[in-house]
Amino acid sequence: MQAMAAQASGEVELATGNPRAALSALRSAFSLWHQVEAPYEIARVRLLTALASRALGDIESAGLEFDAARALFEQLGAGPDLARLESLRKGDADAGRTQLTGRELEVLRRVAAGKTNKAIATELQVSERTVDRHVSNILTKLDLKSRSAATAYAYEHHLVR
Repeated sequence: MQAMAAQASGEVELATGNPRAALSALRSAFSLWHQVEAPYEIARVRLLTALASRALGDIESAGLEFDAARALFEQLGAGPDLARLESLRKGDADAGRTQLTGRELEVLRRVAAGKTNKAIATELQVSERTVDRHVSNILTKLDLKSRSAATAYAYEHHLVR
């Protein structure tokens, strides 16, 4: 039950844009699933850990977690999970090419959620000017013209859920 609760907590944190808290819960879930030797659940947690790492801009760790999850899913013959992983992994390659920082990814997720710069600044405890600079950097790095285009990009590349 503790493993399921930790995993669910990690999924919720990830879905609500808090990848740092998600990682903490997912590491706990991984340890607990490992203790009871549950390979399928371990693979699922590793996939979620990859997504949280990617959300924080840690593409290298994300790649290692994706690879570990893939190996377990292959061992288990979990075809649908492999297909989902490959779909999510494509977003990993795209995110790696964009070279967005972890903070820029956080801002992009909030932009995609329809939040204003003022609301984002309040949530992240930074100035509106800082958020404006992040949005500008995001648009430049992704070669996009608007917040709407950035939102579409975020969804197309699985950077938001």
